[in-house]
Amino acid sequence: MCGVAGVLARSRAVQGAARVERMIAALGHRGPDGVRVETRAGAALAHARLSIIDLDGGWQPLHAAGSTVIGNGEIYNYRELAEDFGLAPKLATGSDFEPLLHLYALEGERAFARLRGMFAFCLLGADGRNWLVRDAFGIKPLYIKRAKDGLLFASEPQALWSDTPPAPRLSVNSCIELLTLNYVLNDGPDLDGVSRVPPGAVIQIGDGEAIAETSLPDPTQSPPAPALARRIKPPMSDATPSPSSDRAAVAALDAVLEESVRLHQRSDVPYGLFLSGGVDSTAIAVMMARLNARPVKAYTCGFDVGDAPDERAAAERVARALDLDWREVRFGEEDFWRTAPLVAAALDDPTCDYACLPTFKLAQIARRDLTVVLSGEGGDELFAGYGRYRRALRPRWLGGRPAEPQINAPFIDPAALAGARPLAAWREAGTLASGSSPLLGAQRADVRTWLSRDLLLKLDRCLMAHGLEGRTPFLDLGVARFAFSLSDRMKVRGSHGKWILRRWLSEACPTADAWGRKKGFTTPVSDWIDARAKALAPRVAACRGLVGVSDAAAVEAVFHDDRGRAQRWPLLFFALWWRIHAEGASPQEAAQALGIS
Repeated sequence: MCGVAGVLARSRAVQGAARVERMIAALGHRGPDGVRVETRAGAALAHARLSIIDLDGGWQPLHAAGSTVIGNGEIYNYRELAEDFGLAPKLATGSDFEPLLHLYALEGERAFARLRGMFAFCLLGADGRNWLVRDAFGIKPLYIKRAKDGLLFASEPQALWSDTPPAPRLSVNSCIELLTLNYVLNDGPDLDGVSRVPPGAVIQIGDGEAIAETSLPDPTQSPPAPALARRIKPPMSDATPSPSSDRAAVAALDAVLEESVRLHQRSDVPYGLFLSGGVDSTAIAVMMARLNARPVKAYTCGFDVGDAPDERAAAERVARALDLDWREVRFGEEDFWRTAPLVAAALDDPTCDYACLPTFKLAQIARRDLTVVLSGEGGDELFAGYGRYRRALRPRWLGGRPAEPQINAPFIDPAALAGARPLAAWREAGTLASGSSPLLGAQRADVRTWLSRDLLLKLDRCLMAHGLEGRTPFLDLGVARFAFSLSDRMKVRGSHGKWILRRWLSEACPTADAWGRKKGFTTPVSDWIDARAKALAPRVAACRGLVGVSDAAAVEAVFHDDRGRAQRWPLLFFALWWRIHAEGASPQEAAQALGIS
């Protein structure tokens, strides 16, 4: 897990280091172990390293077989690739990225489809071709910006802003998406000309421009694959038959999940687990306990607020049953007001997801002992855990409706909302292949939108703010290949989503409440905002970023009328974000301006 930045220029002149040094300096939190900068004809590369694998030899830029790579993330199947292609005699390091360079020398860009992991990298090929590649789920971030002299890329937008001010802006449409969906659907250009590289993108760069773009195999489908090596088989490469019985499905799930967790534990530094007490993180805990001789360190966050959902008791029961080294982390009102500005600063690409707040504190605490944590992101999307998925399968006369997000933002100007059409954008992202079920369509839409633009963005920024790597075993292509082969009945049965995962968990860990009602990771932000709502109203309403989105009176009404409690946090977060990223305030200055310091 690291930070990358670079310039792929139009000119073949040797690029100066000063530019990328400014860019990588903005990413120091991603790579606290050190920075390497390299310049050459037509390119300048910078890498801020968080050392995970081959602590001494894994420094980047990495050179082999005439090619060069800088990357953020992990390639988990690097050992299998080295073995299957006979690369061991050629390897000079133990880095997980070096086999990629030798494999590229053998088969060019076809090598990218063989990678199993989370990654965003720039590869300068010995054949004269240059590439930007992002993993199929978008677990690791990558952004680009076009400049007069070429293409800039980096792990976070703020590195690109540091190169060419002025301060960033969000378009009105993006602001509306953020305030209605809690994330921005648009890949750009936005944020002052910065664009996201889409999940799974394989972009060839020539003369400082993107000259061709293809995609890695879609993790929600099973497209054809190139010829395969002797043993290694890129997951998602061909159709996987759905298990013929419940028992067969449980056994198959056990196998693919164990393999994924085993690969995700590859590390030369201490690792642990974020344990919420829910089905997904408990499933990861079961596998980690199975695969580790020593007790696994696990961290759970809880809220001491009235009726706020709290899974600490469930997490502790699981921890005791699995003999985990369990730590409880409390998050209260003081944490909320102190953390909110810091989270807004970390989320240069914004999401209003309030789960960022406890995630940020969990990462801060866990980093004292660990460098890597595994978490359960992706379980709901792959195995259909959300209630709206179940509604999508019901007939309309029984309350069925599409599984799309619900828009409830009365403070937004109706004309502006009609122009932005956030739900239409979500539906377009989840366009179904002919014959797909409504459930599969909803899952695909969420994988392509909510997952990468909210959940994974949250995990990346909140953990990397503390130099902590987050890994997501459910978002392994082998697990995805299995999950998307399942029939609707294997995923939703009766009142239960994630049916097959619950069935497996009920056998693997009887102490877990496998059949309990899904609670979600609900942070009680409304309770904390209530006491300050009236004082916040005029300060939030004065945010200049809301011009064209809402008028001040409508925003103030949200903070004066208790019917608007659910909209208060997105507006408060947006005001903090705008102060910091669009107006250049520090987190402390933004908090003072809003009266929350």
